[in-house]
Amino acid sequence: MNIRWTKIRGLGPIISEATTHGLAYPTPINFSYMYGFGFLALICLVLQIVTGIFLAMHYVPNVDLAFSSVEHIMRDVNNGWLLRYMHANGASAFFIVVYLHIFRGLFYCSYAQPRAHLWCSGVAIFLIMMGTGFMGYVLPWGQMSLWGATVITNLGSAIPLIGDSVVQWFWGGFSVDNATLNRIFSIHYLMPFILVGLVGVHILLLHDTGSTNPLGSESVNYLPFHPYFWVKDFLGLAFFLLFFSILLFFFPNLLGHPDNYIPANPMVTPPHIVPEWYFLPYYAVLRSIPDKLGGVVAMLASILVMMVLPWINTAEVRSSYFRPLYRVLVWVFIINGFVLGWIGGNVVEFPYVEIGMTATFLHFFIILVMIPGVGILENHLNRSSVNSV
Repeated sequence: MNIRWTKIRGLGPIISEATTHGLAYPTPINFSYMYGFGFLALICLVLQIVTGIFLAMHYVPNVDLAFSSVEHIMRDVNNGWLLRYMHANGASAFFIVVYLHIFRGLFYCSYAQPRAHLWCSGVAIFLIMMGTGFMGYVLPWGQMSLWGATVITNLGSAIPLIGDSVVQWFWGGFSVDNATLNRIFSIHYLMPFILVGLVGVHILLLHDTGSTNPLGSESVNYLPFHPYFWVKDFLGLAFFLLFFSILLFFFPNLLGHPDNYIPANPMVTPPHIVPEWYFLPYYAVLRSIPDKLGGVVAMLASILVMMVLPWINTAEVRSSYFRPLYRVLVWVFIINGFVLGWIGGNVVEFPYVEIGMTATFLHFFIILVMIPGVGILENHLNRSSVNSV
């Protein structure tokens, strides 16, 4: 009866596709827990959308009322404090999970062909995440929200010929004001749904090419995702919820900037304007280039340059388990990212400027020169060792 009903209602193909791409998805037999970060990122996205919808019911996108509406949510709305802290800390948790997901992709060389389009779709998701996170940071309309929005949106004026017009159009006037906040709120509400579409494309591309595995081999045995591997994802989810609960209930303001708990005042400039922690490496890249336009281009290029990895990869061996030089290079790249984050949170003075310039150069040099160079060197060493045997 149920099968007949699904055929009549046209649900048969849908259920079949859902089963194929879900429960019956062929999974490499040596899948590790590192591959669960994609699932956790999806959980974080759902959490952000759900909490964001409920917060939008009480938030007022007006410069005179925005800060007060956030306080109203915290103090007067039933469990509003929980919604607000879940959304604010959920953004940080989302970026932590995505950064770990990117690290896993780099470590196992998951960007290599034939998964180039899968990797590029992931970079596009990350770029949209950055824009969504920035706009969400503006909405509480604290001191750092106002001045962060002023600094970042003013970067658009670096565009030749039309820059000033673009900035004034986005501002809705000649400064960051009520019209700007309305625009940012509208775009911030829209962008997560764009993210959902991109994530859907990302998952379809993943299931089209199949998942990589720690050994990087395409000839390993496969098992269906259910019942063998979903347990690993849910164990990872349990540890994530434990971490998130500790952050949420014991240290809810740990990752927030103190100045953003002060109402926005356009007459008082904070002594040191910094974005949220997950933007700090790219903020350091922006400040490391003396020219304004050059800084904007370098900041965007520091993300988009990741898209070229599939086409400049020269290694014949995929997994870093068998590539000791590449494994060291990945860790150097990660440490360099932490250095950029540290620089982004410091003032623009000696020696932070010089360190930031060096780290920015190293970021591009590793991706564009060192990764293909190390691949060529490892190929030569591998052939030499085979010939000697």
